Amino acid sequence: MKTIFGVLLGLFLSLSLAAQQIQQVPLIEVEGYAERKINPDEAVFSISLMEKSLKVSEATAILNKKTQRLADALKKGKIKDYKLVADNFSVNVNTVYRSGTARDSGYVARQVLRIITSPTNEDLQKIVEAIEESGDMSYQLNFGIAESTRKSLEDTLLAEALKNAEAKAILIGNTLGIRGLTVFHVMMEADYRPNPVNVAFAKMASEAADMLIQPDDQTIGKRVFVKYTY
Repeated sequence: MKTIFGVLLGLFLSLSLAAQQIQQVPLIEVEGYAERKINPDEAVFSISLMEKSLKVSEATAILNKKTQRLADALKKGKIKDYKLVADNFSVNVNTVYRSGTARDSGYVARQVLRIITSPTNEDLQKIVEAIEESGDMSYQLNFGIAESTRKSLEDTLLAEALKNAEAKAILIGNTLGIRGLTVFHVMMEADYRPNPVNVAFAKMASEAADMLIQPDDQTIGKRVFVKYTY
């Protein structure tokens, strides 16, 4: 017991000493930032399916039929350049509350379908029609920036953010007559991902009409915090 106490005491003293030493180091702390404004390059129709049944197999089979109906409708509409993705499948016990008493009544199966395409796809209206023809499905359209686009910019934005921080530190050093700046610590802010822009729309009066939607630019940024010592 004494040995454990001694080890903990030694660790505490070491950490305290290290903290004091850091406080004694002369530092210049700066923030660096870089950003890009980008046109959304991805349009995503998110479709939520739900089915209740006394058996899991029955609920799952119905969801599969709805998914197949949607896939067939998209093919029938001869829609170009899209991906139909099924994910977030789940099954939960359907609990019903009556007179303050909980009672299990079969199962609830849920499935999320996503139709991914380009915001400039001329078949956006056809996709809406295909969804509505496939049955009772709730859906929404979001415009956002694809993961591949974000990743392709990460290194560029990081380098620009670090250069921005360096320029600020040099400016401070030159103004105050400080020479010999060296990097002491670098911390990156967690990646910021802009929320997709949700678009509410009504079905066009004419089936031949174009869906005219021009989503606003979105900003991707990279922020760093750099400490320089001298």
